[in-house]
Parts: sequence; structure tokens; C-alpha cells
Amino acid sequence: MSETETVVEKDEDVKSTLEETTSETVTESEKPIESEKAAESETQVKAETKKVEKEKWGIAHIYSSYNNTIIHITDLTGGETVSISSGGCHVNADRYESSPFAAMKAAKTVVESAKAKAFTGLHIKVRAVGGVGSRVPGPGAQAAIRTIARGGFKIGRIDDVTPIPHDTTRKKGGKRGRRV
Repeated sequence: MSETETVVEKDEDVKSTLEETTSETVTESEKPIESEKAAESETQVKAETKKVEKEKWGIAHIYSSYNNTIIHITDLTGGETVSISSGGCHVNADRYESSPFAAMKAAKTVVESAKAKAFTGLHIKVRAVGGVGSRVPGPGAQAAIRTIARGGFKIGRIDDVTPIPHDTTRKKGGKRGRRV
């Protein structure tokens, strides 16, 4: 017997119990009890008819430096881009590209696009400049993560993927350093 047939049978049972309670003479104190029982049985039937939605996961790559914040959503393999936006697309002055406000605007744009493509959950990878640069993400990273979470996505993992060299890499400036 399939799920739809069982639901139909339960609907008929609920209707018959409702007809029985209305046909009988019931005192005023028993009326609320009977209606509560009928409401409970109806909610059980509705709970069984819910469809299980298939989850669709992606990866949100957040690159946050002190000059800009770039948010890039891909599928789980990382091969196909779903949406991309940067802080510089949403503000006028260069000095505001890395601000939390610009990161929020960029994240909202990306979230709307991913929602339209039926994504339900995201793993987040946060990246700073790394190497000889800063290993701390810029000010837009926190705002971007918060906006993605408020967008209605399930958040899986939040990873730091900043590239850190195991030996050393040479800083720019040459042997004698930067001459001012």
C-alpha cells in the first residue's frame, strides 16, 4: 500500500469520527476535548503527507583582504560557478571595497542567485591573502558569513584555507629592501 492510499484511508477515518461526534449529543464540557482529538488526528495526517526535499549543497569561497572582499559560490566539486560578487561592485569609493557593508551587499547578491538555483546548504571556505601577506582575513569576512547564514542556508563546515608556506617565500623589495 502506498503512502497516498494510507493518507486517504486516514482522511476517511477522521471524517467518520467527526461525523460521529457531531451526530451524538455532547455536553458543553466534552466539546473542546473532541475537537482537540480531531485536530490532533488531522495534524498527524498532514505530517505524513509532507514531501522530503532533496538538499543541494555548494561551497562559498570568501576571499577577504584589506583591499577587497570576493564571494564565490560553486557546486561541491568546485568546478562550476553558481554566483560571484565582490565588494567593489557595490560601493563607489575604493577605500570602502573591504568594508563589512560592501561584503554584506556582495553576499546578498550571491545568496539570491544561489537561492534561485535551488541550493539549500553551503560549506564556507574563508581565505586571507597568505604567503608573505596577512594571514588574518579582512574586515568583510565576518559580515559575509553572517549574511550567508541569515539568507536561509544550512551551514556545513567553515574552514580557513589561507595559503601558508612551510618554508619561507621572499618578500618583495629586493636584497636591500624598499628604498623610500
